[in-house]
Amino acid sequence: HGIRQFRTGWADGPAYITQCPIQPGQNYIYNFTISGQRGTLLWHAHILWLRATVHGALVILPRLGVPYPFPKPYKEVVIVLGKSSNYIIQLSPASMVGDDDFHYSEWWKSDVEAVIDEAQKSGFAPNVSDAHTINGYTGFDPNCPSQGGFTLNVESTKTYMLRIINAGLNEQFFFIIARHNLTIVEVDACYVKPFKTDTVLIAPGQTTTALLTADHFSGSYAMTASTFMDTPISVDATTATATLRYPRTAANSRTIFTTIPPINATPIANKYRDSLKSLNSGKYPARVPLTVDHSLVFTVGLGINLCPTCKGTNGIRLVGTVNNVTFVMPTTSLLQAHYFNEKGVFTDDFPGHPPHVFNYTGPGPRNLQTTAGTKVYRLPFNATVQVVLQDTGILLPEDHPIHLHGFNVFGVGRGMGNFNQDKDPKRFNLVDPVERNTIGVPSGGWVAIRFRADNPGTFSHLPLVFSIRIQFIANATGLVHALPFGSAHDMGAKDGIPGGQWEVS
Repeated sequence: HGIRQFRTGWADGPAYITQCPIQPGQNYIYNFTISGQRGTLLWHAHILWLRATVHGALVILPRLGVPYPFPKPYKEVVIVLGKSSNYIIQLSPASMVGDDDFHYSEWWKSDVEAVIDEAQKSGFAPNVSDAHTINGYTGFDPNCPSQGGFTLNVESTKTYMLRIINAGLNEQFFFIIARHNLTIVEVDACYVKPFKTDTVLIAPGQTTTALLTADHFSGSYAMTASTFMDTPISVDATTATATLRYPRTAANSRTIFTTIPPINATPIANKYRDSLKSLNSGKYPARVPLTVDHSLVFTVGLGINLCPTCKGTNGIRLVGTVNNVTFVMPTTSLLQAHYFNEKGVFTDDFPGHPPHVFNYTGPGPRNLQTTAGTKVYRLPFNATVQVVLQDTGILLPEDHPIHLHGFNVFGVGRGMGNFNQDKDPKRFNLVDPVERNTIGVPSGGWVAIRFRADNPGTFSHLPLVFSIRIQFIANATGLVHALPFGSAHDMGAKDGIPGGQWEVS
């Protein structure tokens, strides 16, 4: 998640987008080269909801002899928020990552595949998780007791680098350490201008690297991961907790807590988002496109389609939609179909703008049905692209974390209400906008991103909740020359069973 797969698009991972899924009992080797990237990322399964438990940290350290653009920390710690399991892959000549690993996630009492299967059968939205976790532990939750909890032992005056990952399916988190400030230095493996904060906002699929200075001499301090949702919908509102502990702390010392933000603390979220700026130094420039070849507007939201077999909704189903198109999962990977010019797998008529203009953040239209299809939008190689992602009030507004495989994007603008083509671009930040691979569309608002289509392949934008997808094919005419020829091992055989083995070394 976040690796730029240059000439190895087969290894990008999304099932039926770049490759067929790994079948039960089968193995697969991912063979790719990381070029020009360093920082905190993650890996996860990419079919249905398997990423709820199949995920972990992916830490890329700088080359030997290349320093961080900030003071060297005493120790590095990975923190994963979300589910219940964690496996760290570290790519570097030398190790600094400690044994204390941070991991945010969610806790499910049910089989997550059964949860999404039941949602498909009923037509309703899937159930929410039962609790949240920090490195696999829920912490001090009386309704969901765990055996112990995660403790980060620190030494006074030392500075620690926290590699924070939201591996959850649905929820954005506020992360706080009681009576401590954090200095944010990187997001999604891209350096940012350092700034201090007492609250981190992190959406599903996002990573944040922060410096923590242990500026107390003793005591136990609570670390909390609480939900942010500024729309009145059903979410898992539990708070995961862990402990920051100093060595001189008495055994019977009480843990010091802090007040967590309200679940709908939009001002806190906006203040954090507004503070994120690319480092934009001579060594780490912000190469934001200043001109645009393709200017697109994608409305993102929900719809209702007919579903005669759905049990719980009187023959209708809740669906995700982008520009009124609901993605239909193919049975052949899109990259394979494009590479071999196979017909009938997808069409290239995905609309670059909403088919009907209306008050997107106002009352929804009467007709809530969407068009279903496997559609892509073609981009010439090296084209500069601007996409305005507009939330809609159809059914209800909602935050949408959007991830673009194979690329980083620059978040050049954000606002509430409907995007205004005449006024809003004048306020775009084209100097040092934040660069990342996953960006949030605000509830009842919009976000504008820019990127250069310099990575041939098929890649997708997708919020992580309702499997809303926008497929891009970059370099439609030259892809066969840019990608090495794929064997059944590289791309997955046509029967959907990849060859080879899946190994991590």
